[in-house]
Amino acid sequence: MAKIGDAKGEYRGLAWRNDAELKAWLAKRPAEAALEPDLPIIDPHHHFWDTPQRGRYLLSELLADIGGGHNIVATVFLECRSMYRKTGPAEMAPVGEVEFVNGIAAMSASGGYGPCRVAEGIVGHADLTLGARVRDVLEAEIAVAGGRFRGIRHGASWDPNDAIQKLATRVVPPHLVRDPKFREGFAQLAPLGLSFESWQYHAQLPDAIDLARAFPDTTIILNHVGGVLGVGPYRGRRQEILAGWRKDIGELAKCPNVNVKLGGIGMTSFGFEFHERDVPPSSEELAAAWRQYVEPCIEAFGPNRCMFESNFPPDKQSCGYTELWNAFKRTTAGASAGEKRALYGGTAARVYRLTVP
Repeated sequence: MAKIGDAKGEYRGLAWRNDAELKAWLAKRPAEAALEPDLPIIDPHHHFWDTPQRGRYLLSELLADIGGGHNIVATVFLECRSMYRKTGPAEMAPVGEVEFVNGIAAMSASGGYGPCRVAEGIVGHADLTLGARVRDVLEAEIAVAGGRFRGIRHGASWDPNDAIQKLATRVVPPHLVRDPKFREGFAQLAPLGLSFESWQYHAQLPDAIDLARAFPDTTIILNHVGGVLGVGPYRGRRQEILAGWRKDIGELAKCPNVNVKLGGIGMTSFGFEFHERDVPPSSEELAAAWRQYVEPCIEAFGPNRCMFESNFPPDKQSCGYTELWNAFKRTTAGASAGEKRALYGGTAARVYRLTVP
């Protein structure tokens, strides 16, 4: 496993454990029993892929992860550049991902793979820099999604540090969401009843605030508590960064069209370095590390605009699925029953228009 920083703190990139290595590493910690196993959970953020670089994570792998005792009743798939169409117009390539995931969702809906309704909501990708022409892509995705298409993510993550920029799934210019052509495409979402997943790094949150204010009628979901970086030039600056992040989170919370996903903190880019340990962390350790991001979001947005997410398999580099949800439940141990219903399922059900069991 490659280190995320050398002696000078310079980010050098990260080699993910392959599937076999990851399974062996996670097995080093005895499995925890699920806390509050009856609490219904909608996991509003996970991926599917099958590539030599990222490994295999399809229905069977997800079902194995959610089978650890938590009551996962439904999930939402988030785009990850998976199974794009090989032929046809380039702008239509992401339609292939929606087709692919809808097939998995149909398998799950048969009931033959357990009670969890996998990918009941689907969030795809469409290139908003197409401007108004992106509507054709959006309509094509709606058409192939079997009624499950809920919105898109067009990642805007950018950083001046070249090594950190390699973390991004797409090469984008700085301040992408302020580009007039991008906003012309963004304007197509609300009329089609679609939402937008805001994925950027913490230093870009002012851009996200500006976008939310410019489009108050478009539902926006802030991914991964705002994408706080803790590697490379950001390493060792956690408390300094937290102060600015909390201010930006407070401003975003003033926009009623914005909701926030509580998770993604297991990504190596947050800089906790759990993945470099010989033994995976316990849920107590995870909760202690993550609550500094979770609690300010809940305080600012309120439970009815916050939703816990797994972000699997990226967060699997830091912990197991059962331990992840145990960590969240430890953080909300003092919450009321109503607050827990919102955080673990109600907000996701409202935002993605899913049925709450």
